[in-house]
Amino acid sequence: MLAMRLLIIAAVAATLVSCTDRWTQLPSIPDKEGFAGPFVGTSNGALLIAGGANFPDKKPWEGGKKVWYDTVFVLEPAGKEWKVAGKQPMALAYGVSVTQGDSVVCVGGSDAARHYSDAYRLEWKDHTLVTVQLPSLPMALANTCGALVGETLYLAGGQESPEAGVTSKAAWRIDLSSRAPAWERIDDCPGSGRMLAVATSFDGAFWMMGGVDLVRNSSGQSERCYLKDAYRYDEGKGWSRVVDLPRPVVGAPSPAPADARGFYVFGGDDGSQVGTPPDQHVGFSKHILCYDKHAANWVEVGESPAPRVTVPLVVWNGAWVVVSGEARPGVRSPEVWTFEPHR
Repeated sequence: MLAMRLLIIAAVAATLVSCTDRWTQLPSIPDKEGFAGPFVGTSNGALLIAGGANFPDKKPWEGGKKVWYDTVFVLEPAGKEWKVAGKQPMALAYGVSVTQGDSVVCVGGSDAARHYSDAYRLEWKDHTLVTVQLPSLPMALANTCGALVGETLYLAGGQESPEAGVTSKAAWRIDLSSRAPAWERIDDCPGSGRMLAVATSFDGAFWMMGGVDLVRNSSGQSERCYLKDAYRYDEGKGWSRVVDLPRPVVGAPSPAPADARGFYVFGGDDGSQVGTPPDQHVGFSKHILCYDKHAANWVEVGESPAPRVTVPLVVWNGAWVVVSGEARPGVRSPEVWTFEPHR
């Protein structure tokens, strides 16, 4: 059995995403800084990015002030450049976004003052941005993770307010195909509370892995505890633990993409540069991990040429696309990178 697993792991590592020639760039978004925590998805063949936050004037270590945005940009199927599509309901970032049908579902998030429970759809229809309200979450959450399993959106973890010294263990779901969709609380996340975890939909289940918890140090201040535990939630069975990540992963593009073999975690913050002055930070992890379902283990399968955190990943025209995101603490990127998976 061990020999078979080793053969599977070797085959996956040799044939999956290690090929750098399958990474290409799309037109950059029309903002010189780019955004962390935007909502991203597809609608009627177009790619949308909404909201997000950045430091437009000075970097945070220079005393710069973070600004939140409500602008929505669109890249149409045959478009050569992004254009302004309109505005989302408020300036917001660090929520969850998934594509369901022909709309981008956006839930939760934050601005400079507080966290939100709002939920809505963004649809690009007949060259016009349409916003449709959805039921609000029963609690405000930002820095949560989420993924669409079938037509049901699952959310897990996060923070209830900017001042919260603890992370949430709450988990929720909503059937977006229902005529009267309503949020339902499911069993709390196992392990510790967490935020900035990675989520995905795979094998008919919702998966959650990594993230950070907030713990009190000896001085009573909150410190980040980097996590590498991983879990899946199956309807009718609840949560079960799967093999841990080989290292902590925080803020990696989420929902993580999947294929028939498994799902893929693109980089993230592994905690190795904690304490490094922000202006000396060399960027987040480039390593791509695959959870291979046959080996029931993690396999390192390549590197990203442009690692980003606090950004969704979206499937568009068969490719895996990372739109903007955070390149290192306090520094965003307007670049848009796309990876062509194996067929």
